[in-house]
Amino acid sequence: MAHDKDTAYPVELRAPDISRWRDGNTGIPYMTTLDSGRPGPHAMVNAITHGNELCGALAIEYLSETGFRPVRGRVTLGFTNVAAFERFDPAQPNASRFVDEDFNRVWDVATLDGPRNSAELARAREIRPLIDQVDYLLDIHSMQHATAPLMLAGMQDKGVDLARRVGEPELIVRDQGHAAGRRMRDYGAFDDPASPKAALLVECGQHWEAASFTVARDVTLRFLACLDLLEPAYAAEHLPKATPPAPRVIEVTTAVTIETNSFRFTEPFLGLEVIAKAGTVIGHDGGREIRTPYDECVLIMPSRRLAKGQTAVRLGRFTG
Repeated sequence: MAHDKDTAYPVELRAPDISRWRDGNTGIPYMTTLDSGRPGPHAMVNAITHGNELCGALAIEYLSETGFRPVRGRVTLGFTNVAAFERFDPAQPNASRFVDEDFNRVWDVATLDGPRNSAELARAREIRPLIDQVDYLLDIHSMQHATAPLMLAGMQDKGVDLARRVGEPELIVRDQGHAAGRRMRDYGAFDDPASPKAALLVECGQHWEAASFTVARDVTLRFLACLDLLEPAYAAEHLPKATPPAPRVIEVTTAVTIETNSFRFTEPFLGLEVIAKAGTVIGHDGGREIRTPYDECVLIMPSRRLAKGQTAVRLGRFTG
């Protein structure tokens, strides 16, 4: 098992060979649409938004190897930041998150239509016409720390409703994303309350732990099942049998954006810590104290990438 110099987490997953999907069938490399020929929604399962996150690619490989075909509608299986993924090295697993910039911060329309260029923006612009056709998106991710899986549903009721229908993972985060840029989950109609289109971003656990693949596979199957896209025989064989626990929703009220080059946390937080008292200092951003805004404050995905302009942590509370 290999270790990156910046992390103690072993690499338990293999990076799959995705070359079989290079040509695809959509006119866009690494984008393959399975069409049932029957009326129904267009769903998309997306992997490797970040090149060092392996579980989504393994979930798509699982669908392929088990003979998945949609019983109605269409399902697109996509690999987005392939250029970063091709650089993945288990000896330095953090080094391939992106090529030029975070692929999951470029999805605001002004950026996509603007003059700026990068490897990630070029790829986003390439796949954008296909994303515009998708009714339901599942974007599969993993996390820096070994914490419980999370479903990020955005701020619209339709995202939370879809997350509840999927049923896994237990924790649903209702959040606005990042000041540094919009995620694919928040792009266009997905974040429009007047549109029926909806998207989810699932964080399946620590990047390279074996359990993250199990979560990615099971959530993918439950996502397809809740849209009535699984053939009955396929569902009987592959859909998880266990009834998941009742979902719990965490509403994010604050995203702490780093303002200086000297941010530090007061403790080595991993995520989902519940800070009992309002006003507790959890970090320092230069001379600015970062305090919890209310009692029973939940820390969501504290980052190790503590760079100016990025999100250090999101603060939320359990609702309902």
